[in-house]
Amino acid sequence: MVNGLGVHRSGQKKYKNMKLKYAIGIDLGGTSVKYALIDSEGVFHYQAQLPSKADISAEAVIGQLVTACQEVKAYADRQELTIEGIGLGTPGIVDETNRIVLGGAENIVGWENLKLADRIESETGLPVQIGNDANLMGLGETLYGIAQGARNVVFLTVGTGIGGAVVIEGKLFNGFANRGTELGHVPLIANGEPCACGSVGCLEQYASTSALVRRFSKRAADAGRTFPGEEVNGELIVRLYHTGDPLAVESLEEHCDFLGHGIAGVINTFSPQKVVIGGGLSEAGDFYIQKVSEKAFRYAMSDCAVNTQIVAASLGNKAGSIGAACLVWDLKQSN
Repeated sequence: MVNGLGVHRSGQKKYKNMKLKYAIGIDLGGTSVKYALIDSEGVFHYQAQLPSKADISAEAVIGQLVTACQEVKAYADRQELTIEGIGLGTPGIVDETNRIVLGGAENIVGWENLKLADRIESETGLPVQIGNDANLMGLGETLYGIAQGARNVVFLTVGTGIGGAVVIEGKLFNGFANRGTELGHVPLIANGEPCACGSVGCLEQYASTSALVRRFSKRAADAGRTFPGEEVNGELIVRLYHTGDPLAVESLEEHCDFLGHGIAGVINTFSPQKVVIGGGLSEAGDFYIQKVSEKAFRYAMSDCAVNTQIVAASLGNKAGSIGAACLVWDLKQSN
C-alpha cells in the first residue's frame, strides 16, 4: 500500500496458526522515515513516509517518528485494530538491552547516546523495540523475502554506505553486546582512503554506491567529460554501462570487484546459504547480481562457497519496516 491505500502481502504466513497480530514497523533513514501497520502474516495495512529531518537535529527526527506513530495509531483506531507495539530500525550501533542508540549514524545529526525506545514509548503509550536498520532489513528478507526457508543468511545493503546483517540458525547474530556485524567497515585496502567511521580502507569506502559515483566522477573529470542536465548517480552509470561507455564499464567492473572481495570474505567466514544484496544497484538487473557473483566466487574458497547463492533482495523498501515489526512479535512470543 502507498500513502495509506491498499495492502501488500510479503511472503509466507509465518504465524498461520496464531491469531493475527499488528505492529507498527518503522525504518528510519537519513532522508526519510518509512512506516507501516503490518500484520504477522506480512500484510501491509497502512504505509507512508515522512522526511526524516536528519540534517536538523535528533529532536527533529524524534518528532517525525512520533508523528508517524500517531498517524498509524489513528488509522488502526478507525479500523478497530489493536497494535501490539512499535518496532524501529535505526542507523548506528544500538544497545538493544538498554534500548539506547549509542552512535555511529553519521547521516543523522546528534544521533548518539539516545534513550530512543523510552522517548517513543512515553510519547505514544506503546511498547517499543529498537534495532539496527540493516539488521532488521536482513531479518525481514529472511522471514518474509527472498531468503525464506534459509537458516544461515548474510544481508548486505549497498547504497550511500554498506550495511549488513548476519542470520545464524534463524536468529540475528549481533556479536557481544550487540556491537558487531558492521560488515561495511571490514577493512579492505591497507592504508586506503579514510572512512567516516574513523578507520581507513573500509569496504563501504570502495564498494558503496557513493564510492562508485565518486570514482566514476573522478575518471570523467580527468577525461574532461561532463553530463549536462544529468545527475551523476548509480542509475546513470548503469545506463552508460549498457551502452559500452568505457568510463562506466571500468567503474562498474571495479565496483563489482571490490564488492566481490568483501562478499568472498563473508562467505569464507560464515558459509551462508544465501547472500542477499539490497539497495538501488541490486535492482539494476540480473546482470549486476551475476557480475558480483562471478567476482565473489572467484575470490571465495570453493569449499566454503559450495552451498551459497548470491541473490537480490525482494522486498525493496518494505524490508526494514517488516523486519522492525518482527521485533514486536518476537517480544510477545517470548513472554
